[in-house]
Amino acid sequence: MPPAAAEPLTPERILATTEEVLRRFGPTKATVVDVARALGVSHGSVYRHFPSKAALREAVTERWLTKSAVLLEEIASAPGGSAPSKLEAWLEALFEAKRHKAGDDPELFATYTVLLAENSGVVDEHLTELVAQLARIIAEGVAAGSLAAGDVPGAARAVFDATGRFHDPQYAADWLSPTIIPEFEAVTSLVIRGLRA
Repeated sequence: MPPAAAEPLTPERILATTEEVLRRFGPTKATVVDVARALGVSHGSVYRHFPSKAALREAVTERWLTKSAVLLEEIASAPGGSAPSKLEAWLEALFEAKRHKAGDDPELFATYTVLLAENSGVVDEHLTELVAQLARIIAEGVAAGSLAAGDVPGAARAVFDATGRFHDPQYAADWLSPTIIPEFEAVTSLVIRGLRA
């Protein structure tokens, strides 16, 4: 019986393995050679998909951020429901996603905090996408008469900034506080009341 064909080397497989290598070695010690070794291929094979270590780290960062953005996009683009309810659900989902990332895998979260600082362009694009989702929710509420905002993009940015303590990784230590949920609910309630028409 011939040996089973090896799993093809795809960018997604490389990124998933890179995440495991980063978890094991951390961002300062993990190398492309470590990733290649974990995949059972030469480092040249990895470089065929990602031209440099920086490009690989950037792609891993983008993959990690995209997971949250996809979930939030589902909320932002869901048909029906009031804009205030959708806004509350979106803010809650963002907070929960960040809390789970920090709490479920603190080593990898710490690694990504380092990678986020390295890849400011990827982070900027991600933040722009999130604020755009908020703007769509607010615009939907303005059109329906349930929210009021003269400057929808400005209001979206203000909401994002006002809730920063609940999604910015620099506040991750706060997310362990026993009072963080009521604090989140109080801020969210205040923000939504401030936008109501």
